[in-house]
Amino acid sequence: MTRPEIFGVVNVTPDSFSDGGEHFEADAAIAHGLALVADGADWIDVGGESTRPGAQPVGPEEERRRILPVIRALAAEGIAVSVDTMHPGTALAALDAGARLVNDVSGADPDMPAVVAETGARYVVMHNRGEAGAPSDYADVAGDVRDELLRRVDALVARGVDAAQLILDPGIGFSKDAAQNWALLRGLGRLTTLGHPVLLGTSRKRFIRTLAGESLLDRDIATAATSLLAAQHGVWAVRVHDVRATRLVLDTLEAWSGE
Repeated sequence: MTRPEIFGVVNVTPDSFSDGGEHFEADAAIAHGLALVADGADWIDVGGESTRPGAQPVGPEEERRRILPVIRALAAEGIAVSVDTMHPGTALAALDAGARLVNDVSGADPDMPAVVAETGARYVVMHNRGEAGAPSDYADVAGDVRDELLRRVDALVARGVDAAQLILDPGIGFSKDAAQNWALLRGLGRLTTLGHPVLLGTSRKRFIRTLAGESLLDRDIATAATSLLAAQHGVWAVRVHDVRATRLVLDTLEAWSGE
């Protein structure tokens, strides 16, 4: 078993569902990113627009104002940075600032494939049928997500993106209710055998809160458990807020496995 890489989340927003805007200022966001790396993060995922249900949209100019200083500072330290954005202009500016990967929860902008193709950056293809938190109907959630992601891969390749750039994300919490999220997690093996790396993001999401309650500590414990189980299903990476807990459970699994 190969230990999954860990993406530590840095939200440069005033309305994040997970930290309440604690890292909205650039200096605080940079310090938090450095602390996450010290805790064991392999990547820092920087976002300037909240994707929680009901969040107000942020224009690309404001998004770039929030995140570019953070990305430049972290990249200058040799840290692998991903940018969490739905806007092609922001993605391009972030890559110019030192980001190495585009994490796009929407996939809706028709100009994004050109940015990915021209820069050669790695790109997360996330499953999403609509707004976060709005459940949809599935005949077989794991199978439907697999098929829809593969259609998106084909569409990106047709636009000139190299398939080797693409990372799949099942989109936990996006257009899925709690039962669908758990069913999708049980079917992760149907994604990890497709030949593309899989990035999983469960951290502190609503279905975790339904299970664990409002305590961030309890939600992070439940999240760490999903990271351990995801590692056993062969995911490439997990995206989390509590890097230390995730690192500990993955190190424990690695020691148990004797690898």
